[in-house]
Amino acid sequence: MVRSFLPESRAWARAGNSNRRRSRAQERLPDSSSVEPSPRFLISRFYLLLLHSSMNDANPGQRAAVENFRGLHESGCFVLPNPWDIGTAVYLHHLGFKALASTSAGFAFSRGKPDGGVSLDEMLCHIGEIVAATPLPVNADFLNGFADEPENVAVNVERCIATGVAGLSIEDNTGRSDTPLYEKSLAVERIRAARRAIDASGVPVVLTGRCETWLVGKSDSFRVALDRLVAYAEAGADCLYAPGVKKPNEIADIVKAIAPKPINVLVSAFNRELSLSQLSDLGVRRMSVGSGLAAVAWGAFARAAHSIATTGTFDSLAGAMPFAEINAVFSKRN
Repeated sequence: MVRSFLPESRAWARAGNSNRRRSRAQERLPDSSSVEPSPRFLISRFYLLLLHSSMNDANPGQRAAVENFRGLHESGCFVLPNPWDIGTAVYLHHLGFKALASTSAGFAFSRGKPDGGVSLDEMLCHIGEIVAATPLPVNADFLNGFADEPENVAVNVERCIATGVAGLSIEDNTGRSDTPLYEKSLAVERIRAARRAIDASGVPVVLTGRCETWLVGKSDSFRVALDRLVAYAEAGADCLYAPGVKKPNEIADIVKAIAPKPINVLVSAFNRELSLSQLSDLGVRRMSVGSGLAAVAWGAFARAAHSIATTGTFDSLAGAMPFAEINAVFSKRN
């Protein structure tokens, strides 16, 4: 049976028992009483204490962001746009969006790399920049957790939480062409590991379980997605997400199967006919655009640059956003 999304958020909002969280973190630290500590051990112990302190004593901004983000999932339907750098995050905040999500592809492209080509440390630094750019809750597109094995996913999830995020997603895409999806039982264990890491941190960020079956081209994607999303919900995911779904009846069936937990629907060029009101009527709580906005920006840039390169004229610059308008938005930050 799928657990409700709501009680967890309310229970946390009432809790605030930092002593219990600290003792839980201390139980996981190595016991040095019986051996002479080495310099490497002392450094490791210091790092763990620092990491768990930063998570268990989450700053007020992160706590508020987590509460706000969870609240957004409780009713209605909201758009979660995806900036790929500080400037785009600030501008989306300026437009009045209520939360943001990173985009692994959008960020990778900005670094001159393919999607999935960014290292864990690069990604954590980027996520931290997006979090710090605005007061809005941020959901991290955390790919496959940058690990295959559940225990390593858990370690990396802890590091992601420490950036200040309000949510993060773990997907079942292996990144390998021969076996594009993790075997189901392993994929479920990876979600469970992420759930345990979040619970142990004492910072109840929203965990999104993500099934990539449509994106890797499975012929029976709807059946695979339905089966896996239900399993991920039962394993502890707070929100469920299968990027690539576009048929309204399939979306409605997914909503029904994992209720009362919320689902995220990706809207991009392939299903742009969908609207916020239509998705809301289907019971969708959250919709994101993935790398869509980044792709739009790249499209405008590429068309203008190509025109300059091939014609020697500059008419393609006519549609540019006025300098003063952009500058005014960023001037408000100083």
